[in-house]
Order: sequence, then C-alpha cells, then structure tokens
Amino acid sequence: MRRGKANGGQPQRVVRQSRSGWLNAGLLAALLLLWELGVQSSGVSALVLPAPTVVAAALWKGLSSGYFIPHIGQTLLEIILGLLLGGALGLLIGIGMGEWRWLRRLLSPYVIASQAVPKLALAPLFMIWFGFGTTPKVVITALIAFFPLLESTVTAIQYVDPLKQELFRVLGASRWQTLLRLKLPAGLPGMLAGVRVAVVLAVVGAVVGEFIGGSKGLGALLIASQGMMDTPLMFAVVLLLTVLGMALYQVVLVIERIKLRPYKKESDQ
Repeated sequence: MRRGKANGGQPQRVVRQSRSGWLNAGLLAALLLLWELGVQSSGVSALVLPAPTVVAAALWKGLSSGYFIPHIGQTLLEIILGLLLGGALGLLIGIGMGEWRWLRRLLSPYVIASQAVPKLALAPLFMIWFGFGTTPKVVITALIAFFPLLESTVTAIQYVDPLKQELFRVLGASRWQTLLRLKLPAGLPGMLAGVRVAVVLAVVGAVVGEFIGGSKGLGALLIASQGMMDTPLMFAVVLLLTVLGMALYQVVLVIERIKLRPYKKESDQ
C-alpha cells in the first residue's frame, strides 16, 4: 500500500513542481515589467538604474562578441579549484574533529579564528605571498568554502544514531569500520547540505579575490565597469555571477539526488 501510494503521488509531485515553476517565472516577468515601466516613466538615467532591456542588450553584446567568455572561464576555474581544495580540507578536518574529541578541542579556536577574520583583510596578504595570478583567488575561495563543509561534517558524525553505534560496538566493529560503514554514510545528507552552502560561498570568494587584484574574471570586470561608469555592464556582470552561482547550486542538487536516492527508497518502503 505504501508503494502504491508513493507511485500515485509521483504525478501530483510533478504537477506541483510545474505549477511552482510557472509561478516563479510569472513573478520574475512581473518584476521585470515593473522595473522597465518604472524606469521609463520616471526618466531615471541609465547611469543610475538601467532598464532591463538595456541590461539585456549589454549582456547579449558581451556574450555574442565573446567578451565575457574569458572572464567567465577564469571565475569558474577559481570556483572549482577553490571548492576542491576547500572541500577536501573541510571534509578531512571535519572527519577528524568529529571523530576525535581532543582534535576538536585543539583545532576549534583556530578554525573559528580563520572565519572571524574578514577575507578582504586577508586578500592583500595573499596577493603579496602568492602573486596576482590565479593562486591567491583559489586560496581565498577555499578558505571561504571549507568552513560550511567542515561544520556539517563534524555535526553529521557527532549525531549519528547512538543505538546504531552501540550495535556496531556489540558486533565488534573497529573505530574505522564504524566510521566508514556507519557514520559517513549516515552523515552524507548533512555533508551534502554543507556542499550546497559552500558552492554559493565559493562564488563570493572568487569575486572577493578578483576585487583585490587581477585583470581577468567577472569580479575584475565588475571593478573595471565601475571605473568606466558603465552601469548596464555592471548589472550584466552581476546577472552572470547570479546565473553561475545558481547553475553550480543546481549541479550539486542533482548530485545530491543521485547520491541520496537509495536512502529515499528505503524511507518510502
């Protein structure tokens, strides 16, 4: 009966998702229309607030001419490398801090201190240490991205069902067997939630690094457009960053659905 109910609910879920998509699209269209009409009726200069049609023209010009492509590629490279570095550090340190209390007590003050310092204050130091290439941006991105995954990993490992841990202990499982076969699989949903947060913050980290130094990347292009007083270009770059962040977030969601599908099947049975 449960299986039949789940199968019967699948079309309803699709209908709800489709309806939600149409509502979101309708709200976006209404907001853009109000923005366009408000700018045209008020006569606000495009230097202050360009209309959506003006922003769209600047966006299309940059994409069709290929002007945006190198900048998008540079920012995407920094995001991916920063995510890989920060994610690996966050996962490894998070596992260690979640599994060993003494390590958690030792490293917690330093981890918190690394996040309490504003990244804009560290960026000039990274430029001095690593130069003005890709490396300092990747380091800043990794520093911002690793904390959400570390915190979610520590929490996921600490709050595994005590009854299941006791069962593994009774069965004679070692610490490593319990970690690999119980704690990590059980904590996977929480860890993936940390990855989702890290992806969004990685975009911020890459842009922060490009603000300080660099001639290529969407953050650097944003600073350049500000210097040229090209407000439509600024809006176009912000839109590109938004789309890039949302696209990466959706990629993580797809990976999460694939990885968590077995857990969902078990809960539906």
